[in-house]
Amino acid sequence: MQMIERLFGNYEGESVKEYTLYNNSGMSVSCLNYGCVISKIMVPDHDGIVENVVLGFDNFNDYLKWSPYFGAIVGRVAGRIKGASFDLDGKKYSLVANDDRNHLHGGKVGLSSVIWKTEKIEEENAIGLKFFNLSHDGEEGYPGNLDLTVSYLLTNDNELKIKYEGKTDKKTLVNLTNHSYFNLSGNLKRDCLEHMLQLETDYFLELSPDLTPTGRLLDVKNTPFDFKQGRKLKNGIQSSHPQNVLVGHGYDHPIVCANNCENIIMLWEEESGRTLRVTTDQPCVVLYSGNQLEGPFSISDVPARKYLGVCLETQGYPDAINHPEFPSIILEREDLYYSTTKYQFLCR
Repeated sequence: MQMIERLFGNYEGESVKEYTLYNNSGMSVSCLNYGCVISKIMVPDHDGIVENVVLGFDNFNDYLKWSPYFGAIVGRVAGRIKGASFDLDGKKYSLVANDDRNHLHGGKVGLSSVIWKTEKIEEENAIGLKFFNLSHDGEEGYPGNLDLTVSYLLTNDNELKIKYEGKTDKKTLVNLTNHSYFNLSGNLKRDCLEHMLQLETDYFLELSPDLTPTGRLLDVKNTPFDFKQGRKLKNGIQSSHPQNVLVGHGYDHPIVCANNCENIIMLWEEESGRTLRVTTDQPCVVLYSGNQLEGPFSISDVPARKYLGVCLETQGYPDAINHPEFPSIILEREDLYYSTTKYQFLCR
């Protein structure tokens, strides 16, 4: 196992570095100290052909100009906070509104667009990186100095483990996720319409027209949101269900996981034989089918287009602070924020 480091660009006077982790099983993961971006995940298909299965750019300036959070850690709070404000202990906090009137993925300068400090991790049968960032009191409107550590650990079992940890000196909000776009065809040969998704769920969160949760949990039964037996993403993309139509014909919804602790999500593509097994301790996954993935840019020479990648954003419920009935995302002073998600790549 080894790690190779190279200069990838410069940002506000600091070096942007790319770190590539290699295991002994033919898999590698490349990531940046800018936003903890996962820029490449190289895994074999059923014929042993190793290809990239995430969306990312070959040029750093493209991340600054075009990236819709490709591979980044987003927060302090992932997703939208309605009205870009919240009340905490009787005090109203106003956040940066960067999605019309709402706050999205931590604001204009969230965790996804800063340089993180790094430290190499070496373990038996695993290699990785720790990323460190101190988000200062008042950044994007959030209270408290938030000390964060994110770890990426690659094992010889073709598993990438992401661990999130945080401490604050003042009561605040934390809900982190990784925003990788997966495409298991390899090197973007096909879009994701034929990808199959399977997970145990009974409910998904209804969205309002501004894409914030209404607070209602909708039953998945007899809808394109029922993934218990496995379902192709194109079922929702081509559906006339009002919630699929609302988000631009597809998915951009928090899917509530059925279990309390270990939730398993399976994504696979028959033609390549690649399967992604996601295990998380988070209560929901935001499923986004790339409905808005358009623009005058290319991703590794492939023109951007809808449905070219699918996000599985494991996290707490979006806008939970404005819905007391949702599981809390409040982090108390000196308590530890802790979460893990594992991505294992297999072949059928």
